[in-house]
Amino acid sequence: MKKIEAIIRKTRFDEVKEALLKADIEWFSYYDVRGVGKAREERIYRGVIYDTSYIERTLVSIVVRDINVEKTVKAILSSASTGEVGDGRIFISTIDDAYSIRTGEHGDKTLYHDK
Repeated sequence: MKKIEAIIRKTRFDEVKEALLKADIEWFSYYDVRGVGKAREERIYRGVIYDTSYIERTLVSIVVRDINVEKTVKAILSSASTGEVGDGRIFISTIDDAYSIRTGEHGDKTLYHDK
Protein backbone atom coordinates (compact mmCIF):
# COMPACT_ATOMS: atom_id res chain seq x y z
CA MET A 1 0.00 0.00 0.00
CA LYS A 2 1.08 3.55 -0.68
CA LYS A 3 0.11 6.90 0.73
CA ILE A 4 -0.08 9.63 -1.88
CA GLU A 5 -0.09 13.21 -0.68
CA ALA A 6 -0.58 15.98 -3.20
CA ILE A 7 -0.29 19.66 -2.44
CA ILE A 8 -2.31 21.45 -5.11
CA ARG A 9 -3.73 24.86 -5.89
CA LYS A 10 -7.06 25.46 -4.14
CA THR A 11 -8.52 26.53 -7.48
CA ARG A 12 -7.79 23.09 -9.00
CA PHE A 13 -9.39 20.99 -6.25
CA ASP A 14 -12.68 20.33 -8.07
CA GLU A 15 -10.83 19.16 -11.19
CA VAL A 16 -8.59 16.86 -9.12
CA LYS A 17 -11.59 15.45 -7.25
CA GLU A 18 -13.40 14.65 -10.50
CA ALA A 19 -10.28 13.08 -12.03
CA LEU A 20 -9.82 10.85 -8.96
CA LEU A 21 -13.45 9.75 -9.08
CA LYS A 22 -13.08 8.90 -12.79
CA ALA A 23 -9.99 6.84 -11.88
CA ASP A 24 -12.13 4.86 -9.38
CA ILE A 25 -10.46 6.45 -6.35
CA GLU A 26 -13.54 6.93 -4.23
CA TRP A 27 -12.11 7.78 -0.83
CA PHE A 28 -9.59 10.43 0.16
CA SER A 29 -9.08 13.18 2.69
CA TYR A 30 -8.26 16.80 2.00
CA TYR A 31 -7.19 19.73 4.10
CA ASP A 32 -6.75 23.44 3.54
CA VAL A 33 -3.10 24.19 4.24
CA ARG A 34 -0.67 27.07 4.03
CA GLY A 35 2.94 26.99 3.01
CA VAL A 36 5.82 29.34 2.55
CA GLY A 37 7.36 29.69 -0.89
CA LYS A 38 10.35 31.53 -2.26
CA ALA A 39 8.40 34.71 -2.86
CA ARG A 40 8.61 37.25 -0.05
CA GLU A 41 6.28 40.16 -0.45
CA GLU A 42 4.34 42.59 1.69
CA ARG A 43 1.40 44.61 0.46
CA ILE A 44 -0.06 47.69 2.03
CA TYR A 45 -3.82 48.13 1.96
CA ARG A 46 -5.39 51.12 3.71
CA GLY A 47 -2.31 51.57 5.85
CA VAL A 48 -2.15 47.93 7.02
CA ILE A 49 0.80 45.74 5.96
CA TYR A 50 -0.18 42.24 4.81
CA ASP A 51 2.35 39.45 4.41
CA THR A 52 1.57 37.65 1.13
CA SER A 53 4.38 35.09 1.36
CA TYR A 54 1.96 32.47 2.68
CA ILE A 55 0.61 30.27 -0.08
CA GLU A 56 -2.85 28.77 0.39
CA ARG A 57 -3.12 25.25 -1.00
CA THR A 58 -5.10 22.05 -0.56
CA LEU A 59 -3.45 18.86 0.67
CA VAL A 60 -5.05 15.70 -0.73
CA SER A 61 -4.20 12.50 1.16
CA ILE A 62 -4.97 9.10 -0.37
CA VAL A 63 -4.01 5.55 0.62
CA VAL A 64 -4.19 3.12 -2.30
CA ARG A 65 -3.20 -0.41 -3.17
CA ASP A 66 0.07 -0.67 -5.08
CA ILE A 67 -1.77 -1.46 -8.33
CA ASN A 68 -3.60 1.91 -8.15
CA VAL A 69 -0.59 4.18 -7.59
CA GLU A 70 0.15 4.97 -11.23
CA LYS A 71 -3.43 5.80 -12.24
CA THR A 72 -3.86 7.94 -9.12
CA VAL A 73 -0.71 9.96 -9.81
CA LYS A 74 -1.66 10.37 -13.48
CA ALA A 75 -5.12 11.64 -12.49
CA ILE A 76 -3.61 14.24 -10.17
CA LEU A 77 -0.92 15.32 -12.64
CA SER A 78 -3.36 15.77 -15.51
CA SER A 79 -5.97 17.66 -13.50
CA ALA A 80 -3.83 19.83 -11.19
CA SER A 81 -1.36 21.15 -13.75
CA THR A 82 -1.64 24.69 -15.05
CA GLY A 83 1.90 24.80 -16.41
CA GLU A 84 2.83 27.66 -14.09
CA VAL A 85 5.13 27.85 -11.08
CA GLY A 86 3.28 26.81 -7.92
CA ASP A 87 1.23 23.90 -9.28
CA GLY A 88 2.28 21.79 -6.29
CA ARG A 89 3.98 18.53 -5.39
CA ILE A 90 3.11 14.84 -5.06
CA PHE A 91 4.71 12.68 -2.37
CA ILE A 92 4.46 8.88 -2.20
CA SER A 93 5.32 6.87 0.89
CA THR A 94 4.91 3.24 1.90
CA ILE A 95 2.18 2.15 4.31
CA ASP A 96 3.05 -0.98 6.29
CA ASP A 97 -0.47 -1.93 7.31
CA ALA A 98 -4.04 -0.67 7.62
CA TYR A 99 -6.87 -1.76 9.88
CA SER A 100 -10.62 -1.44 9.54
CA ILE A 101 -11.94 -0.15 12.84
CA ARG A 102 -15.38 -1.66 12.25
CA THR A 103 -14.32 -5.20 11.27
CA GLY A 104 -10.78 -5.50 12.59
CA GLU A 105 -9.55 -6.68 9.17
CA HIS A 106 -6.12 -5.56 8.12
CA GLY A 107 -4.08 -5.27 4.96
CA ASP A 108 -4.97 -3.78 1.61
CA LYS A 109 -8.43 -5.38 1.64
CA THR A 110 -9.43 -2.60 4.06
CA LEU A 111 -9.10 -0.12 1.18
CA TYR A 112 -11.91 -1.51 -0.98
CA HIS A 113 -15.15 -3.44 -0.72
CA ASP A 114 -15.40 -6.96 -2.14
CA LYS A 115 -18.28 -7.26 -4.56
